[in-house]
Parts: sequence; C-alpha cells; structure tokens
Amino acid sequence: MRVLVIEDDPTVGTFVKRGLEEQRWQVDLVASGDEGQRLAEAGSYDVLVLDMRLPGKSGMEVLRDLRGRGFEKPVLVLTAQDAVDAKVDALRAGADDYVTKPFALEELLARVEAVARRPAALALPELRVGDLVLDRATRKVTRAGNPIELTPKEYTVLEYLLRHPGRVMSRTLITEYAWGYHFDPGTNIVDVVINHLRKKIDAGRPQKLISTVRGVGYAIRDPGER
Repeated sequence: MRVLVIEDDPTVGTFVKRGLEEQRWQVDLVASGDEGQRLAEAGSYDVLVLDMRLPGKSGMEVLRDLRGRGFEKPVLVLTAQDAVDAKVDALRAGADDYVTKPFALEELLARVEAVARRPAALALPELRVGDLVLDRATRKVTRAGNPIELTPKEYTVLEYLLRHPGRVMSRTLITEYAWGYHFDPGTNIVDVVINHLRKKIDAGRPQKLISTVRGVGYAIRDPGER
C-alpha cells in the first residue's frame, strides 16, 4: 500500500512516515499543499494523510480541489484543530476520517488501515440522474447524449448535487463545498450558478431535473422517481 503524507512539521511528518514504513507501507512525505496535491493527482496512492495547516495551499483547499476533480482515494485529516466545526467542515469537504494532534501512533495506524479497507466501488466514475450524466474522469457533462459546457464552478455545484440525488442541499452547504468555509454566506452566488445550470440543463426540456425548495435549498431529481 502506498501512502502520501502531506505534513509541514518535519518532526510529525518523519514520525508518521517511519511508523507507516514499519508496517511495510511505501510512504512519500511532502511539506506543502501545492506539492502534495500535485503528487496526489499524479501518483497511485492508496491513502492520503493530510495536515490542515500547510504553507501555500491549505489542507482544506487541497481536499476540496482533489474531491472536486474526482479524486476518490481515502483521505485522513491530521491536524491540531480539534473544534467540532473544523471536523464537520473537513468531513463535509470529503475527508474520510479525522485524527487530532497530539495522537497515539497506534491509533493513527489503525485508522489508516480502516480507511484503506473501504471499498472503492462506493465512488462511481459516473454520476447520473435521468438522462444527465457527469463523467468524473473526463469532467464531461451530457444530457440525452448532448454535451453541456460548464464553467469550473458550475461543474463543482452540479457534481455536489449529483452526489446527493433527491436530497435538498442548502445554500450554506453548497457555498462551503464550492467556495470554501470563509466565503460570504450572504451572497447570492449560489442562486446565480443554479440559474446558469438550469439554462444549460433544463431549458427547453419538458422534464426539469433541478428543483428549488423555498427557504431550504436545491435538489436534483429524476422526474420519473418523484
């Protein structure tokens, strides 16, 4: 098993690397978010161990970018931030588990083993609702076989809705996923992006896929299942 550790503290990073190598795992250690994301996207790692406070691109930014680009390998967040909000934010952004510092090496190893055992089949290469298909490998979107050109943010919002078909996703959750936790929650940017998606996906079609639940948020549903 190959593990990528993204940790800027050399003492912690070396400690984790040695512990994993003692379990006969292959481990690469990098100290910046930008380099970590580059290796994660280019390499065939089984698990990522990701610190949140990194120089350059933060761990949260790395996590959101990787998940937004279809990266499906398990990610274990390792950080000193032990507040509940921080844990919730990381899990919502796509983390599989969360270990706070200081930590026992035995616990970290057990959690890495646990996330590595989770079936990869849970992450489908294609997301589909009705005749709308999003290919996470190529980032292509089609409806009834016709290609739909999306901006990066439109793609991210659509991918988030398609990951939760039939569920109403609040504006706050969509904002946190697509723009980050510190993005102004009072903005109407989500409504603007949803409006653009409707024009590209639903306009001129008898079956509308994107629906609004007033005062709550948005959902994407197969009309045949309503």
